[in-house]
Amino acid sequence: MNKIIVTGGCGYIGSHTIVELIQAGYEVVSVDNLINSDESVLLSIEKITGVKVKNYNLDLSDSSSIDYLVQHEDQILGIIHFAALKAVGDSVKYPLRYYHNNVSSLMNVLHWIEVKNIPNLIFSSSCTVYGETEKLPVDESASFKETSSPYGKTKQMCEEIILDTYSSWNNKQAISLRYFNPAGAHHSHLIGESPINAPQNLVPVITETAMGKRSAMTVFGTDYNTRDGSCIRDYIHVMDLAEAHVLALQYLITGKQQSKVDAYNLGIGEGVSVLEAIHAFELVSGMKLNYKLGEKRPGDLPAIYADLNKAKTNLLWSPKKSMDDIMLDAWLWEQKRNLNHDQ
Repeated sequence: MNKIIVTGGCGYIGSHTIVELIQAGYEVVSVDNLINSDESVLLSIEKITGVKVKNYNLDLSDSSSIDYLVQHEDQILGIIHFAALKAVGDSVKYPLRYYHNNVSSLMNVLHWIEVKNIPNLIFSSSCTVYGETEKLPVDESASFKETSSPYGKTKQMCEEIILDTYSSWNNKQAISLRYFNPAGAHHSHLIGESPINAPQNLVPVITETAMGKRSAMTVFGTDYNTRDGSCIRDYIHVMDLAEAHVLALQYLITGKQQSKVDAYNLGIGEGVSVLEAIHAFELVSGMKLNYKLGEKRPGDLPAIYADLNKAKTNLLWSPKKSMDDIMLDAWLWEQKRNLNHDQ
């Protein structure tokens, strides 16, 4: 029994994690309703791995989807649950959509886990669960503070739901992985960040601006209490992130986790400002970006970056790629996907 279900498997992080899972010897099945992704990524995964991955085009926030999956999939070793809406700004505009999608889909996945007795869950969480934390770098013992975006609140709620649910279950364990701004692309540049909707994350906005898809980009906020006035974030290369999911899964499978539920930060462990990220891109690409300075966005924190000691100690994971690596892979991917699109 080595079948792993990846929800949101056609998405950015899901697709890269599928590659790592296949290369680690797992059988992978994707569940993705394609509202912000494209099934063509599965062809690219097949080119990289030689393995054809099946996708169920189902909406996990609809309980009838779970009924269908319960009937059609057996012998599941674990679920990695990525499927969620993830844009902070959109969540402020459309809170009900975010609560319904993100919380309902998790509750339905937990029902699936209960009915089919699936022993291992990796939950895709976020550093936004920490809210407006004053502790930097932030570690996993930090209590959740008020977060100004409904997206962040859904991730807080989901972690609490997992904690409460697993406290009453035997023979099942879960890990929440709290990401700090994934970016970059697979080294083949066959897969990368390719959202259907306009990206709001910094790195794809930078590469789209460099590509000429955007006439200019905006740095939101220049008077934060940071070293250059712009927001400070921690970033992580998507392949470092994908590797962490496989290590977390193996940690559960081999019985090393002592508690029913645990959480880990995943980042580089350094704060990088928006302006510093722009300069890193300019350095590796040799281009000058057209950017303007603008007002703060609702829901944005001034600064947050990760303490990684727990992941390094328990999962034996540490990031291998730098901010320059992230920017170079993101730029090469952006050029390649636009070349393919134009042909």
